[in-house]
Amino acid sequence: MQTEEKQPPLDEFERTTLWIVAVLFVFVSATTLFAGKVRDLSSVVGVRDNQLIGYGLVVGLAGTGDGSSSTFTVQSLANMLQTVNIKVGQDDIASENVAAVMVTATLRPFTRSGDQLDVVVSSIGDAESLEGGTLLMTPLKGIDGKIYAVTQGAITIGGMNSGGGGGQKNHATVGKVLGGATVERSMTYDIYNKEYATLSLKSTSFENAVAIQDAINQAFDVKVAVAIDPGAVRLKRPADMNMVEFLARIGDVEASVSVPKKVIVDERTGTVIAGIDIEIHPVMITHGEITLAVDQALLENGGKLTVANVTQALQKLGATPKDVIAIFQAIKRAGALDASLEII
Repeated sequence: MQTEEKQPPLDEFERTTLWIVAVLFVFVSATTLFAGKVRDLSSVVGVRDNQLIGYGLVVGLAGTGDGSSSTFTVQSLANMLQTVNIKVGQDDIASENVAAVMVTATLRPFTRSGDQLDVVVSSIGDAESLEGGTLLMTPLKGIDGKIYAVTQGAITIGGMNSGGGGGQKNHATVGKVLGGATVERSMTYDIYNKEYATLSLKSTSFENAVAIQDAINQAFDVKVAVAIDPGAVRLKRPADMNMVEFLARIGDVEASVSVPKKVIVDERTGTVIAGIDIEIHPVMITHGEITLAVDQALLENGGKLTVANVTQALQKLGATPKDVIAIFQAIKRAGALDASLEII
């Protein structure tokens, strides 16, 4: 009777190497094409949001405002009081119920005078909390220095200051005034009478520009679109409709575009974001006690090693975020990664 010969135990280095090489799964090859509506694949040049900013004061804080070291807050409060005919010197102000803040908002395209906007209020001094405070009237300006909205109102903190785990105190120094800004000036854009418009592609390539061009022309059964570069498609509206109607129909057109493959690694947590079909080609990389070896023979037998497989293996081996980043950077430098690599 033949007995089975016992193999000597593997050391930790050998187990690490074999474990990663063994994590080969067979996937159905996924296409890189993505089908979507033109409105989701592009934007109309000139139709965009505009950022607004202002400086203001929050009052009514229960001793959680800026301290006396924030001289700009004291100066701003003195200036504000003078506008209501109260003259007071900066040295006479000793209040911790006021905080200096920066106020930001987004002016949506085609917003009209009288529309309401949400604003974000952020402390710029040493205030402990803005909770319970009221933002005083604050003008909001655009990049051209003109006032486009005015805001005032009670600050809400809910959902703005997440975190503070591990027993740390959560300082609510950012808040919102919901619907607190009133638009005073519209950023007008006469699109109705336009004869031409340009689409800016969200995923730029020669192939995508041509694909969107062809999809639009096929939908209208006439040449109304032409790709002028990898990131733009020029449109000419038909004579029987205005530009608003034309763009509405354009937005509903379905087109298939290629989506670039990308691997994103969070430097702080080691989290890897990638598609399951991003393949890693034959390569051998050693990093500390971890060795990644992708064998050509195994791949030729129908297996495929992907970013998802390697990530799972590294997590089970207890790899640190630095280990994960170093390994994927080495894979990319070796030319074995079919995607761009981004560290955030």
